[in-house]
Amino acid sequence: MKKWVFLLLFCLGFAGFIFMNQVNQAPAPFFQDKVESQKYHQNHKDHIGKRGTSESIQTKTITITKEQIYKGNLLLINCKYPVRQEGVKSDIVNLSIRNELVKGYGLLDKNIYLSKEIAQKFSEMINDAEKEGVNHFLIDSGYRTFSEQNKLYEEMGPSYALPAGCSEHNSGLSLDVGSSLTKMERAPEGKWLKENAWKYGFILRYPKDKTDVTGIQYEPWHIRYVGFPHSAIMKEKNFALEEYMDFLKEQKSITTTIDHQVYKIFYYPISQNTTIPVPANGQYEVSGNNMDGVIVTVYSGKRD
Repeated sequence: MKKWVFLLLFCLGFAGFIFMNQVNQAPAPFFQDKVESQKYHQNHKDHIGKRGTSESIQTKTITITKEQIYKGNLLLINCKYPVRQEGVKSDIVNLSIRNELVKGYGLLDKNIYLSKEIAQKFSEMINDAEKEGVNHFLIDSGYRTFSEQNKLYEEMGPSYALPAGCSEHNSGLSLDVGSSLTKMERAPEGKWLKENAWKYGFILRYPKDKTDVTGIQYEPWHIRYVGFPHSAIMKEKNFALEEYMDFLKEQKSITTTIDHQVYKIFYYPISQNTTIPVPANGQYEVSGNNMDGVIVTVYSGKRD
């Protein structure tokens, strides 16, 4: 009898040690916290809850159609996954006649088009660069129609241009940025963007160390909008967009805290019309990946 009592006490004590050891483990910092990931059942609503607790927030369901796969700011665009017409930003404007959008930078010519939303975010970024004395930015190229892309491809060939749909310029999400001083790889403007663009939701789409991943040569002038916090996570993990999409598909769910703001990001594969949970009252965004699913970004509020 005493042996059974001793064995029971030993098991209880060991379990208590394991529990306390897990409770006392603190997360590693990513700015404030590193990206945490968890694999989960895609229809489990409790995963849209407060970070670090099992308490869930009030949710509702929305219907995601297959067409949503091809719309949004996180589209992976290349010749394997060309952009569709529905993936083109709907707010394309001619920057030369929108003076309120062209602040702190110049235009190479009067035929530079871009998404109004992206132009506003770019202008905000450039205004901050100007405060640091970096103020010789130019936009060399923005949005191109499919017909313009085809013409460029026919005239310049595959060594210079991509076929229609294969280029990010066909989406309105990307732009080529130059400097009036020198080439971007040497210019203060190029160095500033490389270090700071992620803070504004932009990424350097074709980095020098990712040519084997992207299949595109190094382009220090080509930036792409993906939105925050995705740009921050890609910067922290040194991901190209292809790698980030693979990471989200593998992990299914990640959580990060940046400047006390909690972000939860979920990947859902979509093969037909599907209902997914989202916050009933909170802020969230849905973007397709242009391949096989959608990414839901939930802004979960401040964390002390």
